[in-house]
Amino acid sequence: MSLLLKYQLLAIIFTIISLITKVSCLYFTFPTFHQNDANKLLLNNSYIQREAIQVTPENSKASMSNLSGRALYKDPFELASFNTTFVLNITPDTSPGGEGIAFILASEPTLPENSSGQWLGIVNASTNGTSRAAILAVEFDTRQSSIEDGPNNHVGININSISSLKQVSLSNTKVNLSSGLDVFIRIEYSNDVISVFGSMTENSNDSMETLLVSPSLNLSSYFKQEVYVGFSASTSNYTELNCVKAWEFNGVDIGNKKNLWWIWIIIPLVIIIGGLVFFMVYFLRKKNTDIPEDTYPRIEDQIQHSSMAPKKYQLKELMKATGGFSLQNKLGEGGFGMVYKGILGNNKEVAVKRVSKNSRQGKQEFIAEVTTIGSLHHKNLVKLIGWCYESKELLLVYEFMPRGSLDKYLFNQSSELEVQYSKVLDWKTRNGVIRDVAQALDYLHNGCEKRVLHRDIKASNIMLDLDYVAKLGDFGLARTIQKRNETHHSTKEIAGTPGYMAPETFLTGRATVETDVYAFGVLVLEVVCGKRPGNMYARDDYKNSIVYWVWELYGKGEIISAVDKRISYKESEIERVKWEEEEEEEEVDIERVKLEEEIEIVLILGLACCHPNPNQRPSMKTVLMVLNGEVSPPNVPLERPAFVWPAMPSSFKEGEDNSLINGTLTPFTQLSGR
Repeated sequence: MSLLLKYQLLAIIFTIISLITKVSCLYFTFPTFHQNDANKLLLNNSYIQREAIQVTPENSKASMSNLSGRALYKDPFELASFNTTFVLNITPDTSPGGEGIAFILASEPTLPENSSGQWLGIVNASTNGTSRAAILAVEFDTRQSSIEDGPNNHVGININSISSLKQVSLSNTKVNLSSGLDVFIRIEYSNDVISVFGSMTENSNDSMETLLVSPSLNLSSYFKQEVYVGFSASTSNYTELNCVKAWEFNGVDIGNKKNLWWIWIIIPLVIIIGGLVFFMVYFLRKKNTDIPEDTYPRIEDQIQHSSMAPKKYQLKELMKATGGFSLQNKLGEGGFGMVYKGILGNNKEVAVKRVSKNSRQGKQEFIAEVTTIGSLHHKNLVKLIGWCYESKELLLVYEFMPRGSLDKYLFNQSSELEVQYSKVLDWKTRNGVIRDVAQALDYLHNGCEKRVLHRDIKASNIMLDLDYVAKLGDFGLARTIQKRNETHHSTKEIAGTPGYMAPETFLTGRATVETDVYAFGVLVLEVVCGKRPGNMYARDDYKNSIVYWVWELYGKGEIISAVDKRISYKESEIERVKWEEEEEEEEVDIERVKLEEEIEIVLILGLACCHPNPNQRPSMKTVLMVLNGEVSPPNVPLERPAFVWPAMPSSFKEGEDNSLINGTLTPFTQLSGR
């Protein structure tokens, strides 16, 4: 046995023993709250009254508006699995009440300054969307305070931001947060997933409804070892009483040295486990001397055919460039990994995508991206500069796009670059973005040696350079087409993003050029309208999509009313319309009509791309001709046709080489949706 292996075994045993000696069960319960409980809590702008914590102060003589408060258990604990049950009582003082209350895990107990109103005492304008916030919140929101916020009475999961990773309306449950009645809540955290349950009755847990189940959160990447647990709340000009009437918590505490006699019972078990770990490590090491680490074909072999293959970087280069993948350099989170800003040795700014080790399809998507976009070169495609596969790390290096992703501007998401993203894109810029993406797709469908299907066209995959030129990125789901006598490729799992997926995809599982065109059509509509592609609160997301909404307005002759209201004629730079008083009113009206006609053509083109019959959708060649004013947009029926399968034959695309009659996807292993 090698000396290194001996040290590794000893490290494993001592690590387990040290963890056991430092950790014990944390349990506390407050059936009601009394003044003598204050020494067990950290109260910040909160206090105990009427046997409850008044998280935002009650004051019958002064205004209750624009307040925030926190109430935390006094001792931090090491984040691990936990469950907690508490009783909320939210009594509106105005109609509606506002703003709500949140159960929080926070690295720091201090209440942020200016955290009233929409901030819920969680963050403020300075820390919102930044790693400095270091907080997770399960929000019980009672008022829709912004367009991006959920409806009155909803539950959401937030990390370092007031914007929810996931939120669910309570309109279809029996739970009413603003009823003035007691609401019984249970939260469970296990395997990086938070589950939220609720009820209006004090019965057993069996009577509670499931309100929300979070995606995998990977909280260890956001927090230090120790966190505080408790509640925060706020009011605005809309006010309410935010009370916690009871609280029970069962989790893991760090530093509690009471009742450690059981350690000596567990230590022998640890030694036995350590022995098993040793033999496992030993035999795996021995086995790995004969079997290469990478069970996939070597990536180098798969890209050698390209004379313009991207550069292979060393892991240490990219670690240094990104500051060890520091959260301070995090740009966002893509379909299968996080993206970080990096600076290479020549002061070149890059974006480094780090594929998640928990991704089931990570290696597949990594290989797909390197072998697909690595050999593609177009001004409207994000350039892949290099890649790295070392120590089980999968890394992709792209050109840095300083303006970030398109969705941030359309929907004004909060982030560290909130000021930048607050810019409203004028019509000229939006029209340019649509044309840029169309050119990229036309290149993929018709300009490559082997046709490429992107399969995940959406606003978050459109990146903007310094001049707001759009480039299509994220080729993790892309596949190349081989010339064969097949018409499609069937996948075992549907791939793509809900809201952008053509209706036939859910029936056939097939990826075609026409499904890419459908996603492009949805993108066109959301760029013009400034709305997300689907209604996240609707039970039937497809029937409540932007496609149905715009088509209905088109049928009423009101399609121009779908345009994003933030694009005003006065501020638009399309025609540089002058609005001085001396300008003739007739000339202004002419320019306005021209503008509306141009926007209407683009909206109708978007609807044509979203036709339920894939054979009726235009090719990207036709799309570009319409955008360039060379031809009129395809005829679109005033009422959206019903989806029928098999689809009726094409009525206007005869002779066009825009289907997959002679193509099929290069076969890959099982794919998954995202």
